[in-house]
Amino acid sequence: LSGKRCGHEFMRMKPVQALRHFLLALQFFTRIPVTGRLADWVGYSPAMLRASAGHFPGVGWVVGAAAALVLAAGLRWLPPGPLGALVAAGLATAATVWLTGAFHEDGLADTADGLGGGVTRERALQIMKDSRIGSYGTVTLVLALGLKVALTALLAQRGAGAAAAAVLGAHVLSRAAPLDVMRRLPYVGEADGSKAKPLADSISPGGIATGIAWSLPALLLLAWALGGWSLLAAGVLWVLALAYMRRLLARRLQGFTGDTLGATQQVCELALLLGLALAASP
Repeated sequence: LSGKRCGHEFMRMKPVQALRHFLLALQFFTRIPVTGRLADWVGYSPAMLRASAGHFPGVGWVVGAAAALVLAAGLRWLPPGPLGALVAAGLATAATVWLTGAFHEDGLADTADGLGGGVTRERALQIMKDSRIGSYGTVTLVLALGLKVALTALLAQRGAGAAAAAVLGAHVLSRAAPLDVMRRLPYVGEADGSKAKPLADSISPGGIATGIAWSLPALLLLAWALGGWSLLAAGVLWVLALAYMRRLLARRLQGFTGDTLGATQQVCELALLLGLALAASP
């Protein structure tokens, strides 16, 4: 998909329609209530939910802003030093988990259980549908959350502003990664009873253009707050993480499910934070 075509698709979108799609994505992926008259105005249909996919990175702006504010407040009011930074990072991570209802973390755990415990494709998909969490999911979730907190605390050594920008940018750009998976791989989950099915039928060029439009300011923010080298390091690891997840899903499942989209977001978020932290090291 060319950048020129993406630009044309984005310009063709009506602002009111785009706002409805964004609010629908916000309602789907966070605890933020879209109720009453606002919900009536937004409306709902499988086609609208499908069209809202391009706003995944836009939801990242909201979730990332909440994390950045909590992190900055923690670094401001907690005692200075590594322990204070660690607590602030833990609070920021907890804020995002609460705001999203652990939506993506649940997908990561289910994906780890399925791919770790299922030898065949069919068995892996069956395990991923089980609401219970297994040993693979538990270990993966603990390591992912611990690493996220540690990397955020490490980035705090560059200052509250830089760390807040890193957290915000990582939330936005990591939510662009599932769009690539949806574009390149088929959906292999069950149609009946799946919350992700309307999202997964296809993603249009306009959806890709919307995701790019939401992501570009995050790239500029990271370049301004942390420098070009940091952005380059984070970008390289983001690309590698996304390529790994896409290849893994194609090889093991021959496609993706809603859970694996959440897992892709989590892995790419960690890759971005790691790249920014590596570039920040002396």
